[in-house]
Order: sequence, then structure tokens, then C-alpha cells
Amino acid sequence: MQETIKHVACPYCGACCDDLEITVEDGKIIEVKNACIIGTEIYHHASREGRVGSPRRRQPDGTYKDITYEEAIDFTAKMLIKAKKPLIYGFGSTNCEGMAAAGRVAEDAGAVLDNCASICHGSSFLAIFDTGYPSCTLGEVKNRADVVIYWGSNPQHAHPRHLSRYGVFPRGYFTGKGYKGRKVIVVDPRYTDTARCADHFLQVQQGHDYELFDAFRMVMHGYADKIPAIVAGVPKEKILEVCEIIKGGRYVHIFFGMGLCHSDGRNHNVDIAINLVRDINEYTKCTIMAMRGHYNIAGPGIVWAWQFGFPYCIDLTKGSHAHMNPGETSSVDLANRGEVDAFINIGTDAGAHFPIRAFEKLGSGIPMVTIDPSVNMAATVSDVHIPVAIVGVETGGICYRMDNVPIQYRAVVEPYNGILTDEELFDRIYERMQELKKEGWTTDEGVWDYATPLADVRPVKEVYE
Repeated sequence: MQETIKHVACPYCGACCDDLEITVEDGKIIEVKNACIIGTEIYHHASREGRVGSPRRRQPDGTYKDITYEEAIDFTAKMLIKAKKPLIYGFGSTNCEGMAAAGRVAEDAGAVLDNCASICHGSSFLAIFDTGYPSCTLGEVKNRADVVIYWGSNPQHAHPRHLSRYGVFPRGYFTGKGYKGRKVIVVDPRYTDTARCADHFLQVQQGHDYELFDAFRMVMHGYADKIPAIVAGVPKEKILEVCEIIKGGRYVHIFFGMGLCHSDGRNHNVDIAINLVRDINEYTKCTIMAMRGHYNIAGPGIVWAWQFGFPYCIDLTKGSHAHMNPGETSSVDLANRGEVDAFINIGTDAGAHFPIRAFEKLGSGIPMVTIDPSVNMAATVSDVHIPVAIVGVETGGICYRMDNVPIQYRAVVEPYNGILTDEELFDRIYERMQELKKEGWTTDEGVWDYATPLADVRPVKEVYE
């Protein structure tokens, strides 16, 4: 018998579209409506045969052998206890309940707890710490904004339904004309697919965003005559034209992406963008928002700020208090310096996203566990790969949208092959750690034993018995 479940939230990007309709028959997903092509594939993948349905342990010859959850949990718990400075990283694709459970494990293990923000919007955090965050919700953008600016972001690729649901096309309470009533401005070094939808495109010179922001601020402060003929590759006339559009808007909103965070200037680019918002508010209402990537990458910052007082790069090795210092306690820097001696990759793919030299130190020299519903690059070099239920498909939970609005996700089918959720897994790891400590397991000077590696296979770490 078929059943259609409505108002389902999508576990892909930070837009967290919650208008999906999923048709289920005999415990399998038959049809997905309203989702983008990537979100649709996530749902169909859940019902596809051939998924990894049980934990796997890498063998000395590089192959994988299925093991039980008890064995995988025992391996992970012993790894965390024996390590002096384990790193638990990821959490872009988990629910907040799983993040909180992982926080408890990290605190007990004296680990470094970090999320994907440290390699994406972490620099935005630093700017927000310094300058503030005059933001809003996506609903306010939809209902109020008549001037929308996409700076250093390409939502047509990264957030496929963002323009249609929030930024450009929807008709809102005060924006009844939709696209026809809005002015869309795109600033990017490339003529992207998002730029094709724009009324005005400013092709900024790569790495010179700060200069262009500075020119905008000069106009807002009345120093337009001091601006050179060309700033960061953009003609002065175009800058003045766009500034007049901004001044004449009822509600201006700026969406900024990793084009600002990962080009020259980094957090200073975001800092001056926020200051530009402050300047625009002398003329009209203006807000700003980061285009967060994964559907719950905003979650760790909120959950861990409540648990530990910091959003990312959290060093819990001191035992008595948490410590955060990006550059010192961030994952890539710790890996480059060889400071961690155990690694858990969860809800992300460090193998695809980390610099190769950093990941080589994590994937070849220390014990490593990957927790993810699918096989990714990190899983292929991990000692243990533990599959978990897909949030929004096989399990529910709270996830925070890019505007920090919590969305209640729910399950539409049962977990494949009875696999655990992230929360259940970390709770069981924590319980096993307590049992091992009662048995006398502690961190010591010992190191992990290595199996004899083949010439073309990364070494396999053997757990203490």
C-alpha cells in the first residue's frame, strides 16, 4: 500500500527545504516530489540495494570484512581511551541529538571536537565575533527583500532551490510581484549560473573583494568622488549605479558564500561586509547571511556553544575547561603538525575536503574510524567504517537551517538493515568507554600495534586486546 508523507525536510543543503512529498510503498521510497535533483537522489539511495548495512573492518590486505556493531563500538571506545589527543571531526550531515551525544563522548575522551566550519565558514565566525551579525531569517528575505545580493556564492549549484524558495522568485507578503519586484545583484569573479538570473553582475577581480567593499562603503559615506575609475576590476559607474539601487531599496539583503571566506582577506572580507550592512542601514533596512553548505552545518555551532561555550575547534584535552583557538585547535592544523593520535570522521568526508598532506597523516599513521551512511574517500582508508541511518530519511531530529532556524526532521522509512542512528551509536560508545574504564583501561604511553602492511596498502591498526 502506498503512502504519501508531506512536509518532509530535505537532508542536502543549508536551505533545508521542508515542502517535500515522499511516496513510500512496502518500506521503500517510490517517488520524491519538490526536491532538487540532488535531494531526490539522497532519498532514492536509501532504498537502493547494495548499501553498506553493517560495520566493516579493514584487513591487512586492504579488503574489508563485515563485523558487528558491538565489535565496531568496542574498537572505537578503546581507540578513544588509549589516545592522548583524539580528533572527532565532521558533523555536517548529522542531527543535533547526535552532535550532543558526540560532545559527551569527546569530553569524556579528552578529545578535540571540530566541525566542517573550520574549513569553510570558520572565518565568518571570527568576523562575527569581532563585528556582530545583523541577520534575519529566510522568511524575512522572502517576504520583505526587494534588493538581493549574492556575493561570492553560487546557489544555483550549491543550493539549487534557494532562488526559487527564498531569494529571487517567490512572492512574499510585501513582495507580491516576486521576481519582477526584486533587483538581483551578483558579485563573483566568474559569470556563474546564478549571475544569469541577475539584473546586475559585478565581475570582481579574484581576491580583491575587500577593495570593492571599501568602494561601496565610500559611496555610502559620501566620498564617491574619491573612488578610482576602476576598483577590483569593476568600473566606477557600475559601482555608483548599484549603490543607488541599494539606497533606493525598501529591504536589502546580502547572501555571502565561501568566495569571501576562502579568498584573500578571509575573515576580514566578512568583517567589512558586515560593516557595509551597518552603513546601508543609514539609508534603508539591510541584513546579511552566510550561505551555509550542509543541511545541519549550523547545528554544531549552536549545540556546542550551549555545551562548551564555543562553536568549533574545541579542545577538550585539558579536562577542566574547553579551549578554542583556530589555527592551534583546528583540524587541518592539528593534522599538519601531527598532534592527534586517533581520528573519527563523521558525517563528512575529510578525504575529499582536507589538504592531501594533512589527510595523509590522519589516514595512514593513526587509527581512524569513519561514521557515515555511505562509502566515501575517508571510509576507504579507515580502519573501521560504521554505517548510520540517514537523517531526514531513516531517522528524525533537529537540524538548523542556514539562518539558524531549527527544523524538525522526521523519518519516512525504517533504517536500512536495522543500522543505528548517530545518537544511538555515540551513546553506546560512551557506555562502552565507561565499562572499559571500570576494567582499568586508561591512556598510557603505549602506541597502537601495526599489522605488517603490504607495500601498496596503508598500514592497518590493531586494537589492544
